[in-house]
Amino acid sequence: MLTVLTVYPLTEISTHRHLRRRWSQRLLAILGVELRTKGTAVQPGCMLVANHISWLDISVINAIAPSAFVSKAEVRAWPLIGWLAAKNETVFLRRGSRGHAKIINAEIGALLDAGRNVALFPEGTTTDGSHVLHFHAALLQPAIESGHAIQPMAISYHHPDGSPSRAAAYDGDLTLGQCIANIITTKGLVAGLYVGAPLDSRGIHRRELAKSAREAIMAATGIAERKPEQEGAGAGAGHEQPATVG
Repeated sequence: MLTVLTVYPLTEISTHRHLRRRWSQRLLAILGVELRTKGTAVQPGCMLVANHISWLDISVINAIAPSAFVSKAEVRAWPLIGWLAAKNETVFLRRGSRGHAKIINAEIGALLDAGRNVALFPEGTTTDGSHVLHFHAALLQPAIESGHAIQPMAISYHHPDGSPSRAAAYDGDLTLGQCIANIITTKGLVAGLYVGAPLDSRGIHRRELAKSAREAIMAATGIAERKPEQEGAGAGAGHEQPATVG
């Protein structure tokens, strides 16, 4: 908070992004989480699209590619967190308002045009990491309208031997405190981040783009397609995650 108050007004966006990367890397270290990355480099000006397991996902992405995150508008009113999010390029989306969606699309397009990355979780909620929910294709519209690619990112959490871990999962009735305790008490927790190749959005319908991004993420994490009844059963079990600074 003190850094945002004292340093941000006197420095450029590039410095803010560097600080966000450092904050995120240090948070992961404090929690005892090792970050392992694979795939290609994150391209400037891409919309980053990821599956969603934990509040920690935001720091995992920011640790390698400090980004502007898309958040529900209610977060802006949260004490301290809302203010910090606003100071770190968060885009606040008022759901259900078509007029506001047009404004947000333009705002996201401007960020992409400036070479910055905008990150979002098109599932809209968290899972335990064993599956990937349906992607809300409308969230990809700003990239299509501005002619920028989207870049899929597959997030996973596992033990050092490669076996999956639910320690970071923030789903179901789990509280934030319980989730943090699970992370801290799990020795050797690894956060895996696979960065896929950018997907050209020009001339592609948003539903097809969302389908391609989801399939790329599922392939990278080795997750098989679930039957419709299985996916529906798990769709409401997670936590809607606001964008916060790392």
